[in-house]
Amino acid sequence: MKRFERKNRTRFKLKKVSSRKRLSVFRSNNHLYAQIINDEQGTTLACVSSLEKSFQNKKNKSKKELAEDLGKEIAKRSIKNGIKEVAFDKGKYKYHGMIKILAEAARAGGLDF
Repeated sequence: MKRFERKNRTRFKLKKVSSRKRLSVFRSNNHLYAQIINDEQGTTLACVSSLEKSFQNKKNKSKKELAEDLGKEIAKRSIKNGIKEVAFDKGKYKYHGMIKILAEAARAGGLDF
């Protein structure tokens, strides 16, 4: 149960304080995923992952450059769907490294959180 404490604490605070859509990030050993979630309806509004063909073609890029590209792409897709304000859900991860790079790229792409 210890490993889920940070995730539960983060998500509870986001849902209690904010009624914005949630930008959730998941990082595996090999890939990075981000999605915009509407918690009221339980639906995914926009998503992006490093498994997509447009990102698979960039194999010689580092993981940090890939995280920056993913942040810009999720910002572009969510703004295209009319979502500019989101709450950033870092999940069980600390706010550093690839998670921080993705968040800053999403901010630079036009998302407000």
